[in-house]
Amino acid sequence: MTLKNILTRASAVVPLLFMAACNTTASNDPTVTGSISQANIETGRAFQRGTASWYGPGFHGRKTASGERFNSYDMTAAHRSLPFGTRLKVVNENNGRSVVVRVNDRGPFAHRRIIDLAKGPAQALGLTSAGTGYVSLHRLD
Repeated sequence: MTLKNILTRASAVVPLLFMAACNTTASNDPTVTGSISQANIETGRAFQRGTASWYGPGFHGRKTASGERFNSYDMTAAHRSLPFGTRLKVVNENNGRSVVVRVNDRGPFAHRRIIDLAKGPAQALGLTSAGTGYVSLHRLD
């Protein structure tokens, strides 16, 4: 490998590392960071409120962190720390719509977001046009 190749590859990786280092949350509040202790979650009560986003088009058919294939129309979601298989009621606090989703992936990786929804539940909540929305999460099991 030549020095030119090494420098070219390093110049591509360094900005990514810089962006990852900058993507931190100033708050230590677990409801903001998404790092939720399982012992503190009561079934049915809202345990987390914040911004939800949705994902799908580029990931349809790919494997999720749980190992299953992602279907953008399934009622699934990505959460940073909840166990795979956890069922959540997600309520759009702006319009009152709600859906039940199952956690099958990890994320979101965008700053200050608490959950990434597949396109199906995002459409049901009315989030697809804006891209994000303020939601509350309620654990069902």
